[in-house]
Amino acid sequence: MLRHFFLAALAVLPGIAIADGQPVTMWLAQGESNRIYILGSVHLLRPQDHPLPGALEAAYDDAEALIMELDMDDLDATRIQALTNQLGVIQDERTLRDFMAPTDYEQAARAAADLDIPFDMLQKTEPWFAAVTIEQLVLMRLGFNPMYGVEMHMTMKATQDGKSIEGLETIDEQLSFLDGLSHEAQIDLLLQTLAEGGNVASMMDDMIRAWRDGDIAYLEKNMLDDMSQYPELFDVIVSRRNQRWVRSIEELLDDDDDYLIIVGALHLIGDIGVPALLARRGVRIRQVE
Repeated sequence: MLRHFFLAALAVLPGIAIADGQPVTMWLAQGESNRIYILGSVHLLRPQDHPLPGALEAAYDDAEALIMELDMDDLDATRIQALTNQLGVIQDERTLRDFMAPTDYEQAARAAADLDIPFDMLQKTEPWFAAVTIEQLVLMRLGFNPMYGVEMHMTMKATQDGKSIEGLETIDEQLSFLDGLSHEAQIDLLLQTLAEGGNVASMMDDMIRAWRDGDIAYLEKNMLDDMSQYPELFDVIVSRRNQRWVRSIEELLDDDDDYLIIVGALHLIGDIGVPALLARRGVRIRQVE
């Protein structure tokens, strides 16, 4: 990946002062008569990660409406559970072991044991869902919770303030992206998740520091470069979605309302990040600082 490419491509914009000179992982796109803030999110945070940077709260205050990956105030827990059972659970007599080479399975089982995760409980899960389950379990043991994440924080504020929330995608689409990965890519995801499990605490501390400080170079090196080693996963989870979102965001630039768009921070960095794609399409955009 070409580091810092999109930073060089950005035009400096006039705008309201919201960050007091400290960079944050958020960009400001200027339309003809509106502003669009594009915030990189950490989906799970801890109580000690609050309060959020003041620039994020200021962007929320300035926006008339919020747009997130999902419409967070309209999620149906029953529907999500049904979809998870449909897509994430193996429907026939096979088990997780049947999807994996013996050496890969043994490696995964050992890594799970090292993390004190009973691998047997995942035998009827698709590899992608096993990876997601393990990641969430490890993070929640460390105190991370989606209830403290950026999206939930902003959703609660918007609900109280009567601001609308829309989604760029549906939960059906998000789960289908993962379920549509080849089994090879799913197994890579599972093995990588297990391999990183023991280092998650320090990795997350460093990532959250970089996220709060708008340290894009660190995020590129430690998030984007790692994921780009898995081309199929990167294409499906990052690249294609960014391309779709850019088209949706461009349509909002003709609006009169100001928007706060919140997506995972990984989607905003590098030359395939949303800010870079918008800049290459002629949109005036800059990182907020």
